[in-house]
Amino acid sequence: MALLRTENISIAFDGRQILRDISVSLEEGELVSLLGLSGSGKSTLLNIISGLLPPDAGRVFLEEEEITGRPGHVSYMLQKDLLLEHKRIIDNVCLPLTLRGTKRRQAHREAGQYFDQFGLSGTERLYPAQLSGGMRQRAALLRTYLSSRKIVLLDEPFSALDMITKGQMHEWYLDVMHRVHLTTLLITHDVNEAILLSDRVCLLTGSPGEIRHVIRIEAPWDQRKDFELTPEFLSYKQQIMGLLRS
Repeated sequence: MALLRTENISIAFDGRQILRDISVSLEEGELVSLLGLSGSGKSTLLNIISGLLPPDAGRVFLEEEEITGRPGHVSYMLQKDLLLEHKRIIDNVCLPLTLRGTKRRQAHREAGQYFDQFGLSGTERLYPAQLSGGMRQRAALLRTYLSSRKIVLLDEPFSALDMITKGQMHEWYLDVMHRVHLTTLLITHDVNEAILLSDRVCLLTGSPGEIRHVIRIEAPWDQRKDFELTPEFLSYKQQIMGLLRS
């Protein structure tokens, strides 16, 4: 049974069809990426899945419960970390808990147990401006995780990082995701990122956007560190680039 699935999602804006008949599913513990060019409708699809935008047609299910147009059931992280500069990291991370009515001290205890797993030990009393870009993203991802510990939607979360930091974050995210048993739907326009992180890559192409190809990446997640240097990686990249060009 899929943890999350969409059925035949379609939407148009101002008479222009953006997405047509999109069906995608995620099994528990998977990382599935939606790969496509800018303007292909990737963010629109995440807005629909998160419940922020109702589709013109189609439905969204979480564990067989329909959540179409109902926000608050999955976590959603945008490209920017959106940390509140006037709040300490512990209070930034705790926001999902305090907004649900958890008392501040209890929220600190609950969130604090994850700081070591997310590589954030020692940052609890710091402010966002005191952290590097990679550490800010870790804090934002922990906050996202605390919003819903089953599944997260990520909208190009590593795109603003430099190449070395991005590589470190890729390795770190795969490790954390499997340690906390998280399921992830990632949107990206970076072919390398999609191959390195994903169990499956869904190509969102055309106008309107459609998922015409799904590529399964047959490499264990704990062997992805140097995967980019292998002939298998190059083969996946050639396949995906050929499909995107066509």
